[in-house]
Amino acid sequence: MEIKNNKPHFHVTAGLIWRDGRLLITRRPEGVHLEGFWEFPGGKQEGHETLRACLEREIREELGIEIRADKYLLSVRHEYETKSITLHVFSCINLKGQPEALEGQEARWIHPDDLQKQTFPPPDLKVITFLTRHGSSRK
Repeated sequence: MEIKNNKPHFHVTAGLIWRDGRLLITRRPEGVHLEGFWEFPGGKQEGHETLRACLEREIREELGIEIRADKYLLSVRHEYETKSITLHVFSCINLKGQPEALEGQEARWIHPDDLQKQTFPPPDLKVITFLTRHGSSRK
């Protein structure tokens, strides 16, 4: 964690995990920041772990699957009222397992064309815009 503009700043990862032309999204559980919003799965970087290691750990802990954070796609910086984040997004390869919601969140596979029908936080909306502009043909 860093301090910028008197706010804590966090580096957060998100993975685009594809199966049969659909993306895996998760819904933030009750009682957490942005509860009820859908997001691309991932989480906060800890200690000195790399961004790829962070994403692979978070997916394993939250969804019980093994992935490889493959290709870096983009970073999105966003200011919230009490903190700021940089969201680092990777395309991922699902190596093993079926996703299970291990931390009370909901998980579903969704066609990229249906992403805009869901409620996402601002950083994830920028990822959706990126997918729209650069194609979402990864299967």
